Amino acid sequence: MSHVPVFDSVIHAPGRLQICAILSSVDDAEFAMVRDAIKVSDSVLSKHLKQLEEAGYVKLSKAAENGRQRTWIALTSAGRKAFAAHVAELNRLAALTAPAPIGQGFSG
Repeated sequence: MSHVPVFDSVIHAPGRLQICAILSSVDDAEFAMVRDAIKVSDSVLSKHLKQLEEAGYVKLSKAAENGRQRTWIALTSAGRKAFAAHVAELNRLAALTAPAPIGQGFSG
């Protein structure tokens, strides 16, 4: 029986994958930090976050800081599980592509 790759289509898009990777290593992150880290505009990040939020993968919260309203983003437990499963599948696929030993590559 062959294993069919199971990707989470919500997470798999490059921007959302980067967002989940950033959030997986912290409790939460400020909107501007995530935006700057993945080098997108506010509107692009907002669209990605909306999709992740609709899937139940992130939770947004607002808090005043230094007199300004800030948006904080956190992965939910469902988001952490989905991201870990997605990464596990990517790792499984990457393991199938072991490089040829030196000297045994393609000769054309």
